[in-house]
Amino acid sequence: MENTPVMRKWLNDFGLSHPLVIGGPCSAETEEQVMKIANELKDTDVTVYRAGIWKPRTRPGNFEGVGAIGLKWLQRVKKETGLLTATEVANKDHVKLALEHDIDILWIGARSTVSPFIVQEIADALEGTDKIVLVKNPVNPDVALWLGGVERLYSANIKNLGLIHRGFSTYEKTKYRNNPEWQIAVEVQNRFPDLPLICDPSHITGKRDMIFDACQMALDLNFDGLMIESHWDPDNAWSDAAQQVTPSRLVQIMKDLKIRKPTTNEENYQTELQNLRAQIDIADQTILDTLGKRMKVAEAIGELKKANNVAVLQNKRWNEILGKMVLEGEDRGLSEEFVLKLFKAIHQESINHQEQIVKY
Repeated sequence: MENTPVMRKWLNDFGLSHPLVIGGPCSAETEEQVMKIANELKDTDVTVYRAGIWKPRTRPGNFEGVGAIGLKWLQRVKKETGLLTATEVANKDHVKLALEHDIDILWIGARSTVSPFIVQEIADALEGTDKIVLVKNPVNPDVALWLGGVERLYSANIKNLGLIHRGFSTYEKTKYRNNPEWQIAVEVQNRFPDLPLICDPSHITGKRDMIFDACQMALDLNFDGLMIESHWDPDNAWSDAAQQVTPSRLVQIMKDLKIRKPTTNEENYQTELQNLRAQIDIADQTILDTLGKRMKVAEAIGELKKANNVAVLQNKRWNEILGKMVLEGEDRGLSEEFVLKLFKAIHQESINHQEQIVKY
């Protein structure tokens, strides 16, 4: 896939003075609900109204969307409010119905992106369309799979393309519903700077009180827009209640976010500096997460040593680690002095954790 400014044209055509905002309920539930939210979001920074019509659920038996009738409600939204409309499609039948109802933006969800077969089916059904098509990252952190989905669409002569970053599933317990892995988004931006990137903080956080911070991080990393789920009565939403905000809260989030626009040399410097600092913040968080995992392993080793009456300090093993890390550090541009100081501190912390276990 060639990196071409054509990809960004659809975003520039909106002529916005702020990042693109896509807002609306996780699921269309009733016509009244859809219209009430839409009327509260019109005349705000929201440009596109989103609503899930078909809802692929992890397990059967949960609410799986109202189906095609919801597309008529989206048509009414566009006619009465002027908002553009967006919904998720997961197969060729969804595509056909969405096009028939003149939906402006179609997105491919994380569960669909994991399957090249599904993406190819959707690409074939959309071939040559001038509609905007956004691809959410796959459930697992696989950049090649994510970009492969875009390439299949591009090969089908679909040029109005973009990405949605919604975080990645993990077995480890974190404060997020889907771990953001911001460094992956940064990598994609660096490789394809002309491919618009939208952040979905609702699915990243899974909690409405964390959405603002995720939005600000996305803007600090130069994301092009935000997709935020909004419901007039979030606690009683039929799906993903915990991660939806009221329309009034969404408007307030838009007001409170700091949007850095490079218009002068000084502002350009500050914008670039903030972006680089945001990347440093991500790297620092990754370091702490990794060190936390390392200490958990060290504690498990401490339990094993205690059970077998083995001394905590094993000099031969420690010297092997230190020598290996010095060599690998050199390959990464790190001085021997720094690597020695760093790993001696890590080793001492590991010993402290193990001694606490062996002692009691």
